[in-house]
Amino acid sequence: MRSKACQKLLCERVLKLHLKKITAVMLALTGTPVTSQPAFENQTGDITHTYTGGWEHFVGGGVATFDCNGDGLAELYVAGGENPAQLLLNQSSTGGLTFHAATPDSLALTSVIGAYPLDIDSDGNLDLAVLRVGENMLLQGDGACGFSPFENLGFTSANRWTTAFSATWKSGNTLPTLAFGNYVDRTNENGPFQACDTNMLYRPNGDKYSTPIPLTPGYCPLSILFSDWGHQGRADLRISNDRHYYVKGGQEQLWAMETPARLYTPDDGWQKYMIWGMGIASRDLTGDGLPEIYLTSMGDQKMQALLPTATGPHYIDATYERGTTAHRPYLGDDGRPSTGWHMAFGDVENNGRDDIFIAKGNVEQMPTSAMADPNNLLIQHPNGTFSEAGDIAGIATMDRSRGAALVDLNLDGLLDLVVVNRNANLEIYRNTSATTGHWLEIALHQNGANPFAVGAWIEVDTGTRIYSREITIGGGHAGGSAGYEHFGLGTSEQVKIRVIWPDGTQGDWVEILTNQILLIDR
Repeated sequence: MRSKACQKLLCERVLKLHLKKITAVMLALTGTPVTSQPAFENQTGDITHTYTGGWEHFVGGGVATFDCNGDGLAELYVAGGENPAQLLLNQSSTGGLTFHAATPDSLALTSVIGAYPLDIDSDGNLDLAVLRVGENMLLQGDGACGFSPFENLGFTSANRWTTAFSATWKSGNTLPTLAFGNYVDRTNENGPFQACDTNMLYRPNGDKYSTPIPLTPGYCPLSILFSDWGHQGRADLRISNDRHYYVKGGQEQLWAMETPARLYTPDDGWQKYMIWGMGIASRDLTGDGLPEIYLTSMGDQKMQALLPTATGPHYIDATYERGTTAHRPYLGDDGRPSTGWHMAFGDVENNGRDDIFIAKGNVEQMPTSAMADPNNLLIQHPNGTFSEAGDIAGIATMDRSRGAALVDLNLDGLLDLVVVNRNANLEIYRNTSATTGHWLEIALHQNGANPFAVGAWIEVDTGTRIYSREITIGGGHAGGSAGYEHFGLGTSEQVKIRVIWPDGTQGDWVEILTNQILLIDR
């Protein structure tokens, strides 16, 4: 294991932020619990980008965050719907966020719903899976923010309305397994209701993809996620479906990635669950090593955990008293139910407790749902409950938000925020919280296939709890992130870390100081 950056510029930036943070976290060094008020400052600057379009673009509007040129900073690839998608190059410093529009022709695509970064060909450069109304695209990155369609992969895509994506690696494969979630079948003359399209699974056969495998029935997914939900050593596929179009007979789904793939049933412990599903995120909030699941929806947002006595995927809802439902606007006088889209876990104050961001906004003009619907920032308290701080933090805009990302954009150890809006400008927020705790940011690398170690688990032991983090691709709403995994660690100056690699090999526990960026090289 070594701490390094790929470029000299990043090394210098990391050193400067170390010195800055040593001063900034003196309160935490005393052992006093870290308390602060979360604060974000809009630093969108002169960047202009709007997600627009008709019925097919009421949903979507995702953003992919990833380093496409090797300087350590995350670029933004933002869906535009009927507008061209944009690539925004990150030129930020620890003192602020700065982006520059520099979209190559290969990325200036229309009809883009969203995108996810991943290294498909294992050459060390991040590629893009682009979801579209039309044919989906796999674009090969060249390491200098240039992209071109892959050749000779055997990947084919029909003209569909694709709204969800996830990927994982099966041991021994040189290519990832890909899953595409398709929304309403627009060719069905009896639709749109009860006309959900078929989802597609792409399994590799050597260095090419075989004919895609239909995952039926399809119930209009808006988010899917491969995750080793129970530490069984295999990533299964969770699908969150939109009841607005399946109407009846459908439900949330979990596919066991056996050969052939099969749906979990009540005999396995799976419980039938029907919501207006929009987004998925997973995170171990309790330290038991098993991730909780958060589902956004029209109305209540659902946080679920495995039943403690479960031997299969038997999930139960968090209680209302935990404060995670975020079911109505917390500002203004619009008391109708909220509509949640992208959500993300992240410790915005580095106090050792993950918080929850939710992008909110009416689908278009749905009269039963709130029109003035501010985005949420749910701050977690020591007792595991959450309370709203979106207005205090300065991120409570009333635009129709869709995709988002909660990532450290300038490598200062604090999570920043990007929000994509329908028919309103993109928003980029710098985290300016004044008093924060310790942190780590960790990326993984291994030789051969799957160099970014998707499917690995990072464990951070503070002595009082273990933080477990699974490396995944997918979830959210129409966009995902690749890069450093951020851990807020409160008052912990020194921790132990280890990696459980995708093949199950466990690394040794290594003791390190906090407040640094690490690349762990297998």
